[in-house]
Amino acid sequence: MPSYTPPLRDMQFVLHELLDLENELKAMPKHAETDADTINAVLEEGGKFAAEVVFPINLSGDEEGCQLNRDTHEVTAPTGFKEAYQQYFEAGWSALSAEEEYGGQGLPLVVNQCFFEMLNSANQAWTMYPGLSHGAHACLSAHGSAEQKNTYLPKLTSGEWTGTMCLTEPHCGTDLGMLRTKAEPQADGSYRLTGQKIFISAGEHNLASNIVHLVLARLPDAPVGSKGISLFVVPKFNVKADGAVGDRNGIYCGGLEHKMGIHGNATCQMVLDGAVGHMVGQPNKGLAAMFVMMNGARLGVGNQSLGLTEVAYQNALIYAKDRLQMRSLSGVKAPSKPADPILVHPDVRRMLLTAKAYAEGGRALACYCALLLDKELNHPDEKVRADSAEILALLTPIVKAFLTDNGFQATTMCQQVFGGHGYIKEWGMEQYVRDARINMIYEGTNGIQSLDLLGRKVLGNQGASLQKFGKLIGKLVAQEMGNEAMAEFTKPLADLGQKMTQFTTEIGMKAMGNADEVGAASVDYLRVAGHLVFAYFWARMAQVALAKIAAAEEEAQRPDPFYKAKLQTARFYFARLLPETLSLMNTARSGADVLMDTDLALA
Repeated sequence: MPSYTPPLRDMQFVLHELLDLENELKAMPKHAETDADTINAVLEEGGKFAAEVVFPINLSGDEEGCQLNRDTHEVTAPTGFKEAYQQYFEAGWSALSAEEEYGGQGLPLVVNQCFFEMLNSANQAWTMYPGLSHGAHACLSAHGSAEQKNTYLPKLTSGEWTGTMCLTEPHCGTDLGMLRTKAEPQADGSYRLTGQKIFISAGEHNLASNIVHLVLARLPDAPVGSKGISLFVVPKFNVKADGAVGDRNGIYCGGLEHKMGIHGNATCQMVLDGAVGHMVGQPNKGLAAMFVMMNGARLGVGNQSLGLTEVAYQNALIYAKDRLQMRSLSGVKAPSKPADPILVHPDVRRMLLTAKAYAEGGRALACYCALLLDKELNHPDEKVRADSAEILALLTPIVKAFLTDNGFQATTMCQQVFGGHGYIKEWGMEQYVRDARINMIYEGTNGIQSLDLLGRKVLGNQGASLQKFGKLIGKLVAQEMGNEAMAEFTKPLADLGQKMTQFTTEIGMKAMGNADEVGAASVDYLRVAGHLVFAYFWARMAQVALAKIAAAEEEAQRPDPFYKAKLQTARFYFARLLPETLSLMNTARSGADVLMDTDLALA
């Protein structure tokens, strides 16, 4: 049976020692009174909830799955899911970072980020039920009418109701301009929606008393393509004037998808049969409104893989310390035992350290992005808000794609540590691999994220956003100039930064002659960019660790082993993972012809 221990010490390191969160929050009037002790106390309790309430029903939920009653169209989540959600609701966890105006606690989003990382480690399938509500809340908060906000936000904030996003249809996934769901205007200002959606996570369940669906559909006179899409709020149960739940609406689950993983979450085929909906925002502007939810979901999916990376690493490490197989190549390490623990073997350490480096690097990036979002929404300085939004937009596809690619690689490696036992259900490792696989696919496949990064976020503004992030790298390198202890981190970081500039220019010039060059290079490009970002954060983490060690030694105290462990992981990352960028840039430079001039090969 797997286990899970919330990584509170590393979260505290990232929040308080790396990001200096308390001082960052003091610059935002809304969060100026939120101190480190409060944040730590909240996360400690959140970790208990994740480990003690949600984690124990992960394996059983995967085994049992969801059940659909085809007569009533009602879906029952696995045993224990509803009870866990009730505890989540009663404890106020849903309201953690929501606006106080609608009953929220108003804590920074970065705190919610850490809480949800722990929930994802504990049980990704369960966490998707409340997780989607945050996106619905953000979308309605940004684009909903006053009436819609007053009707839905208090219930979404409390967790009494949950939310979904209904985009995909059988014939269209990423290409939403092809969607066919229709919205017919009614005399009372409402709309009647007809159509079908698929792959709708948490689309139907028994955890909450109502489900608020945000649905993309077309008006009768809508322009073709993505410029003719409108957004509608369509509740499972219609809402009465007094806010109470009314009669059943014409949106229901027509079938459950039979999936590779996340069995505990209901992935639904949703049928809209004259469902009553109300428009959110302006006609034919629905895609822009939905992007609020979609961008939040992309950050959330990266967080899902971060959670899986952490829990898989923890279990693989425990197993490697206990499992006896063969003797160390450099001599017996456990003479009192018939064999040495597999932790002594270099390749086992390679797999474990890869997962550890990706978990801790991913945590630093994810928390940084959540802080950027806090600053974008709440900082009094307009320039800080704009800069934060620009950097966050650049990093969002990296969080989604790089963290999920890494997560699948890490969970697979951690499964490999178990050998044959990793393939057996009872150890839990094969579930982490299966669950991690979806994260590379939904909310825009990682190939789509790569096109977004290179085509829109980098080349779309002539590299201005990338240069802005590059200035952060330049500042760190200049700050540590002459510090020999930091050279092993800052030199490869500076070198990759310079190569990234040249690499980007080359791809941009080739793309001017052939747009397929963007598509041919984009996946490799995103991975190089991901490593550039990780190298920056790993250098900063090494900087903090070195300073802490030096301060302890100056006072003739024994340094905290935590910091030496951080340095060891940083050295592994720079030595064994970052060099991947060299081969990635080579393959990206091979160009589009080797891919596109292949009609005979693919005949």
